[in-house]
Order: sequence, then structure tokens, then C-alpha cells
Amino acid sequence: MKEQKNRMVNAFDLENMKIDPNYVPADPEKAKLVLKLGNMITDRYLVKYTGTMGYDDPEYWMLDELLTKEEVKLMLSFKKCRTNKDIEDLAKLNDMTVEHAQEVVQHLMWIGVVECNRENADHHLQYNVPIFVPGSAEFAMINTELVQQHPRLATFFNLMTQMPLENITQMVPAGGAGIGMHVIPVEKAIEHESTAVSVEKLSHWLSKYDKYSIGVCTCRRQQTMRGENCGDIEGRYCIGVGDLAEFMVLRGVGHYRTYDEVIETLKRAERHGHVHQVTNIDGEDKIVGICNCSPGSCNALRIAELYNTPNMVRSAYRAHVDTQKCVACGKCVEACPVGAARLGQKLCRKDGSNVRYPLTQLPDETPWSADNWNPNYREDIKRNCYDSGTAPCKTACPAHLAVQGYVKMAKDGRYLDALKLIKQDNPFPAVCGAICNRRCEEVCTRGMVDEPIAIDEIKKFIAAQELKEENRYVPLCEKDSGGMWDDEFKVAVIGGGPAGLSAAYYLRKHGYPVTVFEKEEQLGGMLTYGIPSFRLEKDVINAEIDVLRQMGVEFKCGVEVGKDMSIQDLRYDGYKAFYVAIGAQGGRLAGVPGEDAEGVETGVDFLRRVNRDHSQQLHGDVVVVGGGNVAIDVARTAVRVTDGKVTMLCLESEEEMPAAADEVAEAKAENIEICNGWGPKEVLTKDGKVTGIVFKKCTSVYDADHRFAPQYDEEETIEISCEHVLMSIGQSIIWGDLLKDSKVELNRNGTAVADPVTLQTGEADIFVGGDVFTGPRFAIDAIAAGRQAEDSINRFVHPGNSLTIARDLRHFVELDKDDIHLPSYDTSRRQVPGHKLATPDNKFSDTRLPFTEEQVRTEAGRCLSCGASHVDLNRCIGCGMCTVRCEFDAIHLTRDIPEATRMIKAEDKLKLIGPYAAKREIKILKNKIKG
Repeated sequence: MKEQKNRMVNAFDLENMKIDPNYVPADPEKAKLVLKLGNMITDRYLVKYTGTMGYDDPEYWMLDELLTKEEVKLMLSFKKCRTNKDIEDLAKLNDMTVEHAQEVVQHLMWIGVVECNRENADHHLQYNVPIFVPGSAEFAMINTELVQQHPRLATFFNLMTQMPLENITQMVPAGGAGIGMHVIPVEKAIEHESTAVSVEKLSHWLSKYDKYSIGVCTCRRQQTMRGENCGDIEGRYCIGVGDLAEFMVLRGVGHYRTYDEVIETLKRAERHGHVHQVTNIDGEDKIVGICNCSPGSCNALRIAELYNTPNMVRSAYRAHVDTQKCVACGKCVEACPVGAARLGQKLCRKDGSNVRYPLTQLPDETPWSADNWNPNYREDIKRNCYDSGTAPCKTACPAHLAVQGYVKMAKDGRYLDALKLIKQDNPFPAVCGAICNRRCEEVCTRGMVDEPIAIDEIKKFIAAQELKEENRYVPLCEKDSGGMWDDEFKVAVIGGGPAGLSAAYYLRKHGYPVTVFEKEEQLGGMLTYGIPSFRLEKDVINAEIDVLRQMGVEFKCGVEVGKDMSIQDLRYDGYKAFYVAIGAQGGRLAGVPGEDAEGVETGVDFLRRVNRDHSQQLHGDVVVVGGGNVAIDVARTAVRVTDGKVTMLCLESEEEMPAAADEVAEAKAENIEICNGWGPKEVLTKDGKVTGIVFKKCTSVYDADHRFAPQYDEEETIEISCEHVLMSIGQSIIWGDLLKDSKVELNRNGTAVADPVTLQTGEADIFVGGDVFTGPRFAIDAIAAGRQAEDSINRFVHPGNSLTIARDLRHFVELDKDDIHLPSYDTSRRQVPGHKLATPDNKFSDTRLPFTEEQVRTEAGRCLSCGASHVDLNRCIGCGMCTVRCEFDAIHLTRDIPEATRMIKAEDKLKLIGPYAAKREIKILKNKIKG
């Protein structure tokens, strides 16, 4: 173990590898035999040929733990690995009856250290000793009962994957030299490739065999036991073919599957981004298994990534991007199992040059040591874009929607495809089309030319397609291994606002039983009760929520957790995790004299009251205090329910107002007077009722570090007579007894303390998101938080998963807009949506009309298409998962490395490694002489 640098070893392994320094074997004879057997099977050639295996080596301690002396002797009678013997031969060699030999062999098969096949003229069963990996380590790991009895098998499998390869990976040629696994591309990705050969297609291998089985993925299981799984949950993913299928069924660890069932398994794997690999130790005429591998847990992929040696697994293909077709939707990036695809830019620099993207260094012509390895390989996989940046719209959106993608689809009339693309990142596009604060438009590169693209209006048009029930898009809901999770994995979402509903959407899409508990009678949270109908029609909210009902999400309205039941009660009912997203549903007062008078109300309470009942009326003049978007909503709602004048006052100057400029303009258009630079000083009252309000001059809102620190001139004041004061200066979180007896801590502002990445609180099964974590923000922020929580909860409810390993942090960087060359572009001006005529009868209706199809095409044509994906060809393993995700025919596989198709027997590996290593050393020497 001294040569082992333990780059793949964790605390679990270190604990399981502890050897008593004073260890003396209880049975010296058995110990000697076990060392001999370990030496026979191991692929650690230095140990094998020097005879230096000791008691502290994993081959010894695992075989000693699993086998009896009799079993060790029988295995040694095979003389070497992968040599077939009949049961009669084994009986004779071990001086046993055939019946007893069969009994011993059956137990060794159950363990997994002896394998059977029918590779003989009359197809009778014969037996051999497999190598450790791929071989007996996997066979043992797939046996649930055995693993429970011997948990050190997880460490053993991990070590046997790495230790034989640590010093030779850089010398492995394309094709893998018969060492382990070999990537097979998605067949759809190469079906038109004229140079493709049969062994590069799964259909070839499936047609070659007549028996198939399905079994548990041992890599996922290993990583789960070691506490390092990455959210790709253990399940039946691995397909045995031919004799291996029978072997697995005979052992009781596999189940036969039909050809059609295997095809469905493969298609499902492609839907969920799992990489097809076949065993690569038997030459070009034989495989024994097809794996559908999790990029973050697969031992073969992890080895190739850790050592920066893709030759270990890569197919003959590499992905290439047609940047003219690419729209930087980022779906290829999300699917790439090795981080080869990342987002960059399509636009040239000012000097006309293209941005050059770095290639990962490979060992082909370079001396290789641990300094060249990549111990952060699992984090690198999920880097979404290059440091030089990508499309500003995707970067600025909190949910990182594929803006260029759906804009392009809209231009081409692919409205349903555009809707599906949007809903991968945002299940409520119609809601956001009505109320989004449009951060994507604020940074749109087109704004440097004339005006930004009307991105939100295009999204609104697309989303409007499914407001009719018959047009609704309901996504496929399934867990990665097929079917749905049972009630053992129930998840409770507390709060039916945008964050909670978003989490419920993604959890259900991932196959979970989800119940949303909402204390109000209607769902939607602040979307329903806090946003006026003239900005967001309630049938729009209900239509998009109805999709969740069709998906199977359960809703319990009028139920307040913390009052009607506790979180502990829900635990008793079997819920395994909780996502708390109750929003900031309370208002704030200013803390000035007189604000307890009749006629003073928080803006949030006022909106809730009117949203529940549009017949509500105010009499007399109204003053709204505040300058944000909510204050604008309050003022515009007040105009509709009062017979007096509405005046709005805020601390900020007109330029500093946090409210969106278009919403301020709409308020002014409704004759709302806005006075800037004033803060409330006192509410005037008579007989307990409001008669007016006094304001003092605000001289500055922020300090030198732009922190909120208002300063006033107390002597300069104004007095406004009114009958109603609506305070819209902030929101508060009303926890009630929801967190009673929990370990969840709160910040001074009332938000919950939680990990910023995982959203996990001090109570391990409670996650938070939306306003209760960030403070009041926008609907799109809450929607993004819901998806973030889904990833954490999926990992949490299955023990053995890390909440952070190989996690997609969805971090994007905006390209440098000061260093771009703008190409020729459509000179059309920004399109403006129409409006319906406002009447007293529709004063609470949204009078904004969606774009026409002609406007959508015109507006979409204004997009400069800033971003594009780029592939690091030195990292690409040619799996084709990117091509499955691309909806724009922009990324294709090319057979760049035909020699990677060569598959040889494991026994012949040195015949390839030796010559390749020699050629590599010559190249290194030449480079050294040149350099």
C-alpha cells in the first residue's frame, strides 16, 4: 500500500483498511494460501511478479474474510484466472466428490469469485476464476446479503479499481488495451456515420446474444456505502448478456429481461444522462455486460477523469459543435459526463479574432505524475462555462433559462418545443411572462445597439400556448431506474408559493411522492395573494399549477403546519424530508407615531385582502409609503378601489427607485402621483383614525459602501392629508410554531440559517428556500431555489449520498460586452405588445396583450445569438449524450479516433501498452530536446 497515493480513498476506506500492526494469522497455512490466491488474481503486476503481497494488502484481507481454506484451495486449483474447468475436473483436482465440489463452487459463485459460462461445444456449464475488476469485485458487490455481511467490499472494489492502474494509465493507448470498460455512443448519434463499425453499436451486441439480465449498479452501490454517491441513486441499471446473464440469475442477483425491456432500459438511461459502457477484457468478439453509468460514481469514468487519461474509456468518437446552429441552451453541458462541453461565446472579439478555448493537457507527449492528475475531477465535470463568459441573458437569469434556445425556436415556429425547453428550468413560464423583473433583458447585448430583445414577451407568447387545457405539456415523471418512488420516500413541501411549487414540480418529475401543504385556501402564495390580477391573472397561475396536479402532486390547502399539525407529526406519517418555503407573507410598519390608527395597513395585507375580494372599497385619499415593485402594485390596486386620490412617497430618488421603470410609468399613467426623497415621520390621527401623514426629507439613502443607511433633514417636512396609509416598506416572515422544537436557527432579519448550496438547515431533514432564506426577492429567484432544493432532497432521502459531490452549481459568467465585434443584424425595432381597452368592468384584468406570431418572429430575429457551446476535444469520451439533448442539430459525433474501437483480451494488454509507452517516451524525449 505504500505506493498508493489514495487519491480516491476517503474516511470510510481508511477505517476499513486498518490493519493491526501486530496481526498474526490464526491459520498460517490458510494465510499462505490466500496470499498465493491474491497473487494469482491481482492485476498489480509489480506485486504479482515480485511476490511482495502482504497481510496489509486488500487482496489478502478481503479474500481471507470471504473464503474458507477449502474454498481457497479449490480456487487455486484453477492455476490461473479466466481458465475454464468442468466440475468433474475440479472434483478430481481437489479430491472431492462431484457433489461436494458442486456445493463448494455454488457458494463461490454466490460470493462472486467463481464465474460460469457455456463456451464449449455442447454448452454445458463450466467455471473459471475472474479477475478482480471487471470481475469478482463487482460480482461480490452486487450481492446485497454479502455486502451487508462484509461492508469492506466497498473499499475493496474502490481500491482494486484504482491500485492496478495508478502508474500505468498514462501508457494506455486509445481503445483501453483490454483493461476495463469502453464507452459505446448513443446509437442515434452515429446512425448516419458511414465509417461506423458494428462493434461501436449497442444493437450489434444485443443481436449477438439471446439472454439478458438486469442487476444493481455496483459502482453506485460502492459510492453509496462510502458516502460519496452523487444523487444517481442505486438501482437496476447494469445489463448482463449471454452467459453472464445466466450467471447473475443463477446467483440470485439478477433477473432476466426481454430484448424490448433492455431497449427501454437503454433509452431511459439516455433520458437521464447515463453513459453506455461495455466490458473491454474479452476482445472484439465478446462482451459480458452493458453498463448505464453514473458519471459521478462510475469507477471507470472516475479513473479516467482523476488521471486525465480519457484513453481508458473513450469511444472512437468526439463531439463537435456547429457554432452557427448552436444557441447556447446549455443542455449539452448539463449532459456531458466529463465536463468536455462548456458554454462560451459565438461573437468575435473587437479585433475580429475568435476566443480560443483551452484544451486539457493529455499524457500523449508529456511526462506524467501526480501533479498532472485532477483530484477535483468531480467538481470540474459540472463547470458550466468558460471563465471568459457566455450569453448575458442566460447568466443573469436566476434560473438560467435557455433564452437563446427558446427565442430561436419561437422564430422558427417551434412553440411546443420552446415550451418544453423553458420548463426544463422554469415550470411557470406564463407566470414569469407576466411578472418577471427581466434581468435577462437588462443585460441583453442587443441593448448596446438599440433596445434589448423583448425576451419576456416572447416567453409569455410561448407559455400562452398551454393555458388551454388541451395544449398543456405534462412532463414524463419517473425515477432514473424506471417507475416511481414509493411512500418510503415521501417529501413534504410546506408552502404553496413559487419556491414550494417549483420544488414539488422537480421532485415529482424525478419520481417522488410529494405533498404540498398550504395554509391558504388557494395555491400560489404571493403570486395569488400578493400580486394584483391586472398584472397576473389568476387563471394563468391555476393553469400552470394544474400541470402539477396532472403530474400527481398532492395538495392540501387550508392546512397550516405548525398549527394544525407539526413537522414531527409529518415525520410520524412517513415523510422523509421537508422543504419549507412559506414566503415573506407579512408586512412591515415604519415604527413612527400614529401608525396604530385605523386606516393604517401594510401593503401586503392590503393586497391579500383585495386579491381575495375585488369588491373591497376604500373611501378618501390614499398614501402609499414605499418605492419598490410591491409598493407600485399597492398604489395601482388602491386606484382601483378608492374614490380618492393616490399618492406614493419613497426615500429614493427617481433614479434610485427599486421599482421597475415600466411599472413606474404604468403607475403614473394611472394618475398616481409619485414623490421622491421623503420618509415617514408621523401618522396624524383624530379619534383613532388617520387624517394625514407627515414626511421628512431624505438626504441620502445609502452610505459610501452602498449599504442602506438613510439620512434625513428633520426640519424639512411635508404634510399630506389622507384617510388611508398603506405601508409598503418591506415584508416579514411569519413562522408561527412551524419550527417549534427544531434545530433550525434564524438570522436577525427572521430568515432561516441554511447552507447556501444545499439549503439544508440545522435540522438535517429540513431544507428552506425562497424568501424565507434570501429575504424578499422575485418569483424567478424562488423558482430557481425550488430546483436547487430538489437536488438536495433527492440526495438526502437516500443515505450514502453526498449533498455536494459532482453537484451542478449552475454558475455562469457573462461575456465581456466591451470586447465584442457585432455582426450584421436585423434592423427591426423592438416590438411593443398591444393593450385591451381598460374599462370599469375589467379594471382588475390584465389589459396587456401577448405578441402576435408576426411580432414574435420579428422580435426573435433581433437576437444576436451571443453564446455557443464549445467542446474540449481532449476531454471528450464520445458518449453522445450531448447529441441526445441538443434540439438544434448543433452538435455531432465524428469518428476522429478509429483506433479506439480496438478491443483486446485482458491477457494481451501489455502487448499494446508496451509499444505505446515506448512511442510515447520517444515523443517526450523529442519534445525535451526541442524545448
